[in-house]
Amino acid sequence: MTSRTTERAADAGDTAEPADRAIAAFARGDPVLVHDAADREGETDLIYPASAITSDAVARLRNDAGGLVCVALSDTVASAFDLPFAREIVDHPAADGDELAYGDRSSFSLTVNHRDTYTGITDDDRALTIAALGRAAAAPDDTDFAATFRVPGHVHLLRGAPGLLAERRGHTELALALAAAADCPPAAVVCEMLDDAGGALAPADAEAYAKEHDLVYVEGAALVDWLAD
Repeated sequence: MTSRTTERAADAGDTAEPADRAIAAFARGDPVLVHDAADREGETDLIYPASAITSDAVARLRNDAGGLVCVALSDTVASAFDLPFAREIVDHPAADGDELAYGDRSSFSLTVNHRDTYTGITDDDRALTIAALGRAAAAPDDTDFAATFRVPGHVHLLRGAPGLLAERRGHTELALALAAAADCPPAAVVCEMLDDAGGALAPADAEAYAKEHDLVYVEGAALVDWLAD
């Protein structure tokens, strides 16, 4: 982390800009809410450092967010573990093409469970898998991925773009850029926040949730601008 990032994150208080507060919170291991953009997915994700995940955090993702619990890994870490994009290895006609409604490509890679899990889907099991992914991302050269994790599993892996926000501005890249700015390992948990009707939670409602639970809400554009300064 640069000295500028360290100083700004350390000094972030209640009156600081949302991006400063988001980075400081993430560095503490706290979740943050990030809305990507109205002209992209238009969704807010609840995002944690993978290394900070506990079974209680998984329960919160499941109950309060409600989307798909995924772990974003940097391109460097994914390469170290030889993780492909799912579309590259699925030999089925349904995998033909990668055009998404919001005009981007999918970041999905493999699904995994830690080898010490039982079913892999419980809060304890997913927390075990995710926390282990966080440790593995911190020291990929010291991790035997195949000996630690098995495929398929219940935790979806996402592979970040090599250039992160300069190349793609999805939640995968926003989460990994946030992790880098907070000096966390390049592994972050992302989960879409849904409303009671099953649609994407409106930004105003996401902000209200953040205020109610003393969390930070930040627009993706604010993170991009902060990191570009």
